[in-house]
Formats: sequence, structure tokens, C-alpha cells
Amino acid sequence: MFPQSISRRAFVPAAAGLAAAGCSARAPRAKSPVVILKAPSYSSNLFETMKQGAQLCRLDVRGKRVLLKPNLVEFDGQTCINTHPSVLAAAFELFQYLGAAQVMIGEGPGHRRDTMYLAEAAGYRQAVTGFDRLFVDLNLDDVTARTGFLKDSQIFLPNTALSADLIVSLPKMKTHHWAGVTLSMKNFFGLVPGAVYGWPKNPLHYAGIPKSIVELNRIFRRTFAIVDGVVGMEGNGPIQGTPKLCGVLVMGADLVAVDSTCCRIMGVDPSKVEFLRLAAKPDTDLGNLEELQIDQRGEAIGVVRKPFGLIREFAGLRLS
Repeated sequence: MFPQSISRRAFVPAAAGLAAAGCSARAPRAKSPVVILKAPSYSSNLFETMKQGAQLCRLDVRGKRVLLKPNLVEFDGQTCINTHPSVLAAAFELFQYLGAAQVMIGEGPGHRRDTMYLAEAAGYRQAVTGFDRLFVDLNLDDVTARTGFLKDSQIFLPNTALSADLIVSLPKMKTHHWAGVTLSMKNFFGLVPGAVYGWPKNPLHYAGIPKSIVELNRIFRRTFAIVDGVVGMEGNGPIQGTPKLCGVLVMGADLVAVDSTCCRIMGVDPSKVEFLRLAAKPDTDLGNLEELQIDQRGEAIGVVRKPFGLIREFAGLRLS
């Protein structure tokens, strides 16, 4: 486990609002590289595909402590809720190959309290050799208080995540019945400890899902994303939707740009997704949303686009 700075947990009730951004005006952002690579199945060589993506992103993690954050929510053997174990295993191999000083895996599921049972059911323990010594249950990790998340309050976050040099978001490409889509930015809900904020981490919902997504991404800025779009989920995601074969991995360091690219692949207009619109505002400045601001590498969006089915409430998100 990464070094820790506090050995006990505390509980502070969540406030309802979020602190407003106070960023000063900045120069226009440089274009954000985002790589789209074909990955037709989970039996294809995902490590080689990711290695190509890392090269195209010029990713350098030598000597860094890396935390891999998959999307581990629930388990149903008949569908595709979680990041596939082959994607997690390939990412673990990739960051070892790239020379990271330490590669850990962490997750804090919002539904199940028995995280190791869920990891077993999802195939993670079988896919990654030595998984038990590499894995941290972020719901139960020691925590440290950070200010500036909830209005006039604090948020307690896992020391493993706070001390990582790089957090790699490994989400499944899915629709979401409250947020519209769930991708690399929304995946950070799993960094919030259930032992402090409960299951399913209702304070984040009370504060507002889009604003909570933005605030978590404001805290965790040293990030990279590898989105599992080999088989995604459409319709009533993130749990009750149906599998959607998409055949891609999407990679990049700018999570706003990565998620915007994923939206375009899914046939969703990212400018209509509230958390992406908030994240790209000048006074928030978390990343680039517009296509002209993104340096698209690898496959063209038009080549891999697979419009996802949307529930009625989000039909208006469809790209025209």
C-alpha cells in the first residue's frame, strides 16, 4: 500500500452544496491528444494495443506510483457491468512495462460492501497474478481530509489515491440513467470511501452528480484514462442496460477530452452532457470538450462510431 498519513477514519456529514470555482482567466489550452484504437474482442492482444496507445500519447510513468481504478460496481454474469478483467490485466502489464515504480489496483464499489467477493466474481483475482497483495479496498482505506469539496466542509479521501503519482481511470463505456453517460470522470465516484459516506455514497447524489463528478476531478488532476469500449453498455446503464459491441479502447490524459470522444463514438453530443459542460467551462478548466480542441489519434471517430441506445429521459443527448 502507498504511504499513509492518518490511521483512523472520521465521519463528517455532507453539506448540500459545492464550492464555486475560483480560477482566474487562463490562456487557451493546447490541443489534448486522445487515442482511439480498435480492439475487436477481449481475446485480442490488449497489451500491445495499449502499448501503441501509450506511445501515441507519449505517456511517461517511469519511477511513478500508479493506481489503477477499474469500474467494479456489481456482478451479473449475463451482462457487462464492470471493466473487463482482460482490460485490467493488460493495463497492469502495461504500466509495469513502462517502468512505474509501483502499480496498485484500487476500487470502492458503491453497492456491494464485500469488495473482495465482487473482485472474485468479476474475474479480477484470476486475471491479475498476486491480485490480493496489489489491491486496496478504497471503501475501507485510511483517509485524509481535504477542503474545498463540499461547501463549508471537508471531504475524506483514501490515502492510497491521494498519495498516487498517477491515477489511471479504467471505466467501462456505458450509459447512465442519471448522468447520461458514465466514463472516466464518473469512475472517480469509486474513490470516495463508503466507510465514511455510506453505500451508495448518497452525499454525492445529494450534492448533485454532475457537480460531484467535477469536484472529484478537480481534486484528482494527475490522471490518465483507458476506456474499455470493447463491449459497452447501452440503454438503462450503468447496471441494467444491455451489452453493446463497440470494439475500441480510448486513451488519454485529459479526461474531459477522453469522455467527450467516447460520447461521440456513442452517438452522444458531449456539449449536452451536464458534467462535461461544467468541466469544460473557462472558470473550471478541467479539459477540452470541442472536437477542434482535441488531437484525435489512431482511428477516426467516424470509423468506429456505434450509436448507443438511450433511455427516453436522455434522448435529447443524441448527436444531430
